[in-house]
Amino acid sequence: MPLVRWTENEPLSARWHSESELPPPRRLIVADDRVRAATAHRLTAEGTALLWRGDYHGARQLLSALARRIDRKAPQPPDRGAAAASGASGASAASGASAASVASVAETFHLLRRFRAHRARILGRLLVLLEADHSLALRRAPDVRQACADAYGPPTGPTLVPLRELLGVLGARQWREKGVDVPALGARIHPHYGVFAPVRGEYVDLVARAALPEGRTAFDLGTGTGVLAAVLARRGLTHVTATDLSPRARACARDNLGRLGLTDRVTVTGPELYPPGRAALIVCNPPWLPVRPASPLDQGVYDPGGAMLHAFLAGLPAHLEPGGEGWLILSDLAEHLGLRTRDELLAAIGKAGLKVLGRTDTRPRHPRANDPRDPLHAARAAEVTSLWRLAAG
Repeated sequence: MPLVRWTENEPLSARWHSESELPPPRRLIVADDRVRAATAHRLTAEGTALLWRGDYHGARQLLSALARRIDRKAPQPPDRGAAAASGASGASAASGASAASVASVAETFHLLRRFRAHRARILGRLLVLLEADHSLALRRAPDVRQACADAYGPPTGPTLVPLRELLGVLGARQWREKGVDVPALGARIHPHYGVFAPVRGEYVDLVARAALPEGRTAFDLGTGTGVLAAVLARRGLTHVTATDLSPRARACARDNLGRLGLTDRVTVTGPELYPPGRAALIVCNPPWLPVRPASPLDQGVYDPGGAMLHAFLAGLPAHLEPGGEGWLILSDLAEHLGLRTRDELLAAIGKAGLKVLGRTDTRPRHPRANDPRDPLHAARAAEVTSLWRLAAG
């Protein structure tokens, strides 16, 4: 980790750590409760980092004030009437309106990604110092040591971290403690820091309800928390091999499978996507958007160029048992955002030597799908999540 040096009555230094891969600050000044939000916004926007030495709750209030100032310039939802005003008529009018709508939403998506990166950079310049034991030496600060140990590992000395990221670490600790209720399991799944939580239950329900092929073995590729592997084991498959690239995800999956008493039926391995051998059922729920993640924390959502999707499809024929099925769980949100077309997806399936046996669809139930204030509301409201049943052609 890089070393950051500054002067505070005497020369000081600390390691720099950012899970979002923000660069270490080039300029750093000490700040406390006397700094005004307008001043803090000006300094951070200019590239100066603020090392907070005041009250912990004052730091959180300042972070919220900075966010409000930045959000005043957030991208707005596209004009839904713009496409219809093109002056075309008949079927061509509908086609033109649809194409214009997708282009408008796609532009908003890319603007929003750039804005969020800009927002993260500015907010990431309000810093706190973790002491050598991961404690936070601020007035009224909570005990953050266990949460930091979960996320960062054992202490390695004084460390500077963005306050915004530390709040994410604390929130992740709460998720890990209380877990996420998964009705399909009749149990709770406990996500670890940096592992995508199964808060969108519709994709879990698809796997829980689809008719199983013949055979008792399965692979769960990109297992994350292990939730789908657990569902498959609970459905009676005698052995499930769950893989993941991320060491955090593998540790999380093992923890959850241990809590559920399924370690004798599920083996967690990695980092390879496919384990050796073949299975009667191979399940993959790849990240749904084929664009580059802004940081490692986004890898559960973003898959650059659809690399994991294409690797799953390409390897499927060689790893299926005769008569076996591959289940691809995929949202069509990328299609509504202009990032991938349905024809491109079907072409990739055909190129891999696969055929589609069937498809089951479901609508999202999360609140953002019904929030018209969301700049991407048009795409989220139209989203469908599907379980594609694939077989070797």
